[in-house]
Amino acid sequence: MSNIKNIKILIVEDEILIAEHIFEILEEELFTNLRLVHDKESAKVEMSHFLPDIILMDINLDGENSGIELSKIKNDNATLIFLTGQYDASLMNKALKTNPEAYLTKPIKRLDVLASINLAFIKKQASTLQIKDGHDTVNLQFDDIVYIVADGNYIDIHTETKKYTTRQSLNTLAEQLSSDTFIKTHRSYMVNRTKVERISSTSVFINNLEIPLSRTYAFNFR
Repeated sequence: MSNIKNIKILIVEDEILIAEHIFEILEEELFTNLRLVHDKESAKVEMSHFLPDIILMDINLDGENSGIELSKIKNDNATLIFLTGQYDASLMNKALKTNPEAYLTKPIKRLDVLASINLAFIKKQASTLQIKDGHDTVNLQFDDIVYIVADGNYIDIHTETKKYTTRQSLNTLAEQLSSDTFIKTHRSYMVNRTKVERISSTSVFINNLEIPLSRTYAFNFR
């Protein structure tokens, strides 16, 4: 994801003229990997198969605020930018709980769209792990990674919703991650410190999963 023009952007907007306006802005700026949908069912399909890096999501999709609900089931690596035509304090509080990168008010302005996408890209570059998953290239947000397990020449990267398997060593992967956040508990295990719920003398616990903690690495949790 080193070239911003190649990032995958999904536009989810039921007002066709607005959706096409955003699409044209991005096309004119030479973004090459764009998808556009007008309803939540199509959005679900694209989030599962297209795996966008950035989603421009209409809050009031289908007139029922389903953009907020959709944002809760987005693909792990997607950064969210909300689109809204109204300011409603209670609605925005609900939207902000989904941790969007930004929100844009209608009418949509070219400079606002490009600035929000550029900012999202810069932040993703600083906190994103790019891996090969089969024939696909996947960009994982650091915060989406829960723990990592080494198995021979392969490592399994576990997120809240999926496991990704890639061929490299745990030490090589560790060099690409934030050393403040990702720490080893064992020669074959690394965890996201922010996800740890409980620690014992021999284990750490994440989502009721017990992960071994060896004496060699126990100092990381003191």
